[in-house]
Amino acid sequence: MALRALTAGYRTGRSQAVGSLTHRYLLGVRGFASGEQQDLVVIGGGPGGYVAAIKAAQMGMKVTCIEGRGKLGGTCLNIGCIPSKALLNSSQKYHDAMDNFKEYGVEVSDVKMVLPQMMKQKDKAVAGLTSGIEGLFKKNKVSYVKGWGSFTSANDIDVALLDGGNQTVSGTNIIISTGSEVTPLPGIPIDEERIISSTGALLLKEVPQHMAVIGGGYIGLEMGSVWGRLGAKITVIEFMDTIVPTMDSEVRKAFQRSLTKQGFKFKLNTKVNGAEIKGDKVTLDLETKKGDKETLDADVVLVCAGRRPYLKGLNLEKAGKLQTDNRGRLEVNNMFQTSVPHIYAIGDCIPGPMLAHKAEEDGVAAVEYIAGKKGHVDYNTVPGIVYTHPEVASVGKTEDQCKAEGIAVKCGKFGFMANSRARTVGDFEGVVKFVSDAKTDKILGAHIMGPSAGELISECVLAMNYGASTEDIARTCHGHPTLSEAIKEAAMATYDQPIHS
Repeated sequence: MALRALTAGYRTGRSQAVGSLTHRYLLGVRGFASGEQQDLVVIGGGPGGYVAAIKAAQMGMKVTCIEGRGKLGGTCLNIGCIPSKALLNSSQKYHDAMDNFKEYGVEVSDVKMVLPQMMKQKDKAVAGLTSGIEGLFKKNKVSYVKGWGSFTSANDIDVALLDGGNQTVSGTNIIISTGSEVTPLPGIPIDEERIISSTGALLLKEVPQHMAVIGGGYIGLEMGSVWGRLGAKITVIEFMDTIVPTMDSEVRKAFQRSLTKQGFKFKLNTKVNGAEIKGDKVTLDLETKKGDKETLDADVVLVCAGRRPYLKGLNLEKAGKLQTDNRGRLEVNNMFQTSVPHIYAIGDCIPGPMLAHKAEEDGVAAVEYIAGKKGHVDYNTVPGIVYTHPEVASVGKTEDQCKAEGIAVKCGKFGFMANSRARTVGDFEGVVKFVSDAKTDKILGAHIMGPSAGELISECVLAMNYGASTEDIARTCHGHPTLSEAIKEAAMATYDQPIHS
């Protein structure tokens, strides 16, 4: 059966019956007995996997989740989204104490940055959340096996247990949710001390004098912000001619200007040919697209050039002829089924945005299909957020995309400078921008740079999911004074005229 690997749009389809949920049997295994055959086995306990496991259990299935890290939550919770946001928050508080408090009549002296305490607070947040997921597994009766799983057949998984030995887990249905890993760059070996990945950036024991960031995407700019606020000089090296190429160009230009004011330096249209560690420094060999060459010395080099699906060690050939695309992602149909119908895949290891919240939606939808119901995930309404300061959040199409696709649009903007709440709290850099269909006014995209952009974008996502127009938002009463009034005014500016601008 031909597979359609969707990178955008709705995942819909006819209901898929669950396999025989009554077909369970005891299985003798090497090392440990697995017990009853499971209705669903989930390989990977990250945001997609643990959510899928809990949802399936809530729908009455017998579920086992296999996770090799020994802690649930995946990259996001352990070495990604959560710890990075903790450091972003702590570093912003330090920056405010150093530079912004006087504006509010608060004078402090002898402000100190205690890095070990920042790390301790980060680790405490992570530990609390990971243990919380284990609690949810117990509450919902999800079996949790700590170890690395690999297929021995299309229904059987051998788990190398973290505490020794092996266990075989068998399932009528299987979901692969093994996430992604950092994409390595040739000639730039990561040692997590001088040349680091995003994981190493969360574990530095001192603030580097100069950090070079390879890659101008979300992760690099966020981690650059952390260490820049704490005193490091930040140089971003980007192969493309822009940072965050998926961002609306008008918003992106304002965003880059903001980061430049914060001390970021950008080397665009530049590739890194190699890196050499010389004592306590790293020397990078750079080359521009024009062919000009130079070297750059840094104390620490952060490699953030993207991520790739993590499928190592799964022994996929034993599961059947699972198909992958040219980027190593598992191909799935509109019900998240691989070429082996009872084996599903979700999250970063399939096409679509590599985002934790997208993986969660994949997990819920896949489980609904397994249970014989219908599920869907609209990749056009998955928001993307950069947790810098100011934050940048977006959903849907950019103005540039619409023009390239020949879609006639109208755009409206409203700056936080004219928003009363933003002015009262002294945080008013940024803008809200809507892109709507020129004929119908249906919202095609929303782009926010400013305070709490990551929270404000949800209103726009909800509106787009219901096919709303900018007039619908404009005619909705928003509380005063709130930052969300900037959403209303931008909507007014799109379909008619704003009041406060």
